[in-house]
Amino acid sequence: MTRIDIDGAIRLHNHWRRQFINAFAGGDYADMPLSEHCGCTLAQALAEAQGAGIESADFQQLVAVHDRFHALARDIVSLSNNGLGDAADLLLPELSEASHQLVVELDKLREYRAN
Repeated sequence: MTRIDIDGAIRLHNHWRRQFINAFAGGDYADMPLSEHCGCTLAQALAEAQGAGIESADFQQLVAVHDRFHALARDIVSLSNNGLGDAADLLLPELSEASHQLVVELDKLREYRAN
């Protein structure tokens, strides 16, 4: 199974989330590659782990929360690219909550490994 660097995943995730939120807050959409989340390294590690047969409920919850985060990011990017920045802004609190939940699920994975 691919070993997930939990601290690295959290660090990269938080860095990207801050850039994403700041791009919208400042209206500087052109200064940030909003589609960068599509190259998520955690997504690759999760897919490899699933391919290896990892099926625990906690792991599946992590995958679901991760997928939800990216679905929201895609929706925000799509709305923004279609001139609906105000509608995209309305999804930012939901994206922040999904981001928080993703970190919580990653922390659970760390706890699972420790036991």
